[in-house]
Amino acid sequence: MKKIHLFFALVLFVIPVAAQICGNNIEISVYPDHNDWTYKVGETAKFTVEVRKSGSLMPDATIDYEAGPSLYPNVKKKSVVLKDGTMKWSGVMKTPGFYTLKVRTTVNGKAYESQCTAGFSPEKIEPATKCPKDFDQFWSETLASARKNDLNPTRRLLPERCTKDVNVYEVSFVNNRPDSRIFGILCIPVQPGKYPALLRVPGAGVRPYGGDVYTASKGAITLEIGIHGIPVTMDQQVYDLMLPGCLDNYWETNLDQPEKNYYRRVVTGALRSVDYIASLPEWNGTSLGVTGSSQGGFLSLATAALDKRVTFLGAVHDAMCDYESELNGTAGGWPHYFLNKETVDMKKVEGARYYDGVNFARRITCPGWYSFGYNDEVVPPQSSYGTYNVVTAPKTLSLYQKTGHFWYQEQWDEWEAWLLSQMGIKTEK
Repeated sequence: MKKIHLFFALVLFVIPVAAQICGNNIEISVYPDHNDWTYKVGETAKFTVEVRKSGSLMPDATIDYEAGPSLYPNVKKKSVVLKDGTMKWSGVMKTPGFYTLKVRTTVNGKAYESQCTAGFSPEKIEPATKCPKDFDQFWSETLASARKNDLNPTRRLLPERCTKDVNVYEVSFVNNRPDSRIFGILCIPVQPGKYPALLRVPGAGVRPYGGDVYTASKGAITLEIGIHGIPVTMDQQVYDLMLPGCLDNYWETNLDQPEKNYYRRVVTGALRSVDYIASLPEWNGTSLGVTGSSQGGFLSLATAALDKRVTFLGAVHDAMCDYESELNGTAGGWPHYFLNKETVDMKKVEGARYYDGVNFARRITCPGWYSFGYNDEVVPPQSSYGTYNVVTAPKTLSLYQKTGHFWYQEQWDEWEAWLLSQMGIKTEK
């Protein structure tokens, strides 16, 4: 009898603990009448808005909405009452680009928001950025100068991260000068052999890294790097203090001076990472890829463009592309140097061209997998699609229209499978 009472006591205790918060009872849906969210220039995109509570349309829902070209809405309405909880909206564009309808509501003091972005002949988008005449010379001299320095690598085993199949190390090597280093997490299969390699480059910010043990366990060398010249295994609180401190707005450092731009050593560090991988006796000498998302998407473009040892790349919602579109009133990529600026310093415009993903994309010769979403406002699809359009190398485009600046699981799985296939690694279905 005591055992029965104990059982029910445990059940009563476990059930509340196991309950999780998931989703919202109030939801806004915004969707177009084309399943692929894509139209031809001059066609009309018809949107449906629905505000639901407990899955049912919510009568007398009050909304604010804005609509127009992405990041540049030309219609703004407030306190619109939807008698039956739904609304229709139409949008059209006369030039290739993207049109966004964004809807907000507040219920019991809590705000809810949703949006839908339609593409209009996006395959015809032409980026606005110009290429400096000395672009190739600038980067050739930058890399040649860095490569005068020996890599002088270090390696430290991280036993707590190793598995039966993979050895994991924190490594470092010289970047652009003897006192400047790149740190990362290197994963190498335990089984002796020659392996393909994958360089993973990071999104913006500063953080510790765990390394790509999963891909290494499939039979590849992986190197995940940080870009700031500091160890990547410190406590999280150290990095949390650095971003608003010494690394505050690092992406804007010396934008008007290409030779002093923060990203000069960052791009160089990604290329020195290729040098490091190529120095490893375990590398097979034939297969070396680079991949990343957001800032890492840009670094993937730059690395593949500047080093022909790179045989494939995966760029996901690639940031830092086509800044100059914002001078023309269309959405450019993060960090939006010229968005809604009343005055623009042309020195900064000219300087940014040396670090614009579009100018690297034009020089890519290896196969690439590109993926982004229409609802992304950090890296608007206008910039990503324009960048994709200038790539002349073999390319695969995988759109996940509803995504913002995040991944869907299916997108992640597809990306991972493509990378493994490029390295000749078979996966179980």
